[in-house]
Amino acid sequence: MLKFSAIMLDGMNYAAWLFLVAVGLTLIYGVMRILNIAHGAFYAIGAYVCASALGVYYGAGLPEALAFLAMGVAALVAGVVLGLAVERGVLRFLYGRDEVLMVLVTYAMFLILEDAVKMIWGVNSYFVYQPYAYFGFVEIGGLPYQVYDLLMVVLAVVLGLGLWFWLERTRMGRMTTAVVADREISAAMGINVTRIFATTFAIGTVFAVVGGVVTAPKIAVTPGIGVEVIILAFAVVVIGGLGSIPGAAIGAIFAGYARALCVHLAPQFDLFAIYAVMAAVLAVRPHGLFAKTSGRKI
Repeated sequence: MLKFSAIMLDGMNYAAWLFLVAVGLTLIYGVMRILNIAHGAFYAIGAYVCASALGVYYGAGLPEALAFLAMGVAALVAGVVLGLAVERGVLRFLYGRDEVLMVLVTYAMFLILEDAVKMIWGVNSYFVYQPYAYFGFVEIGGLPYQVYDLLMVVLAVVLGLGLWFWLERTRMGRMTTAVVADREISAAMGINVTRIFATTFAIGTVFAVVGGVVTAPKIAVTPGIGVEVIILAFAVVVIGGLGSIPGAAIGAIFAGYARALCVHLAPQFDLFAIYAVMAAVLAVRPHGLFAKTSGRKI
């Protein structure tokens, strides 16, 4: 019973984390057709910004309960500033170019940002465990479990629903959907496609930064943490289908529980679990579970 509870809880928590780090990647690809390799660097910057912000916050002797507000503000500010800087400063000059070129450009941005992180924060590890320990434990199915991990699941659900509401129920979201369908016709109808791209990239970057911010209290923040993240995020969006928000959620659930099962039942296969799921899905559906078929333009 305890092992079953552990698998269910760990799978849910890991799926929530995977969704947070992957949904921004699939959103950017779905709207802009850019496979953003720099997404992993955005995650790493989010973790470092969180560590720095909390260091200043706790150093000032401010109430510990409000530290989570500081984390949220840091994630929003860092994500918007970083996303708009990259989109306005680099990507807007390359729209309409081949997708392979965009991959190379974002990979170059990833390398540049990785070095920038080392120049700004150095190569030493940062530890900010206080938010993770603040809420303590709760017993579920006879198993003590960190409340912080459960709150991460709640955050992933809330942000996922918020993204769905923005896309389906707001004017900007409907214009974004129109751009996804056909950017040329959307531009002809008066939609500011450039503005949609900038907004989309900023939102996708905020999701990556949020993933780093909420993970920072759980790990040692060290250089290179963005490398594994971009690989895992890519695996998740490939499972669900590139450009599909529901696909990112389902892909995260599949990958999260596959890893939890291996961790508790067959630890020797832990490293291969997510990639095995990806291979199995692609063998049946080469474009992912929720990929939309599109006609070739002539």
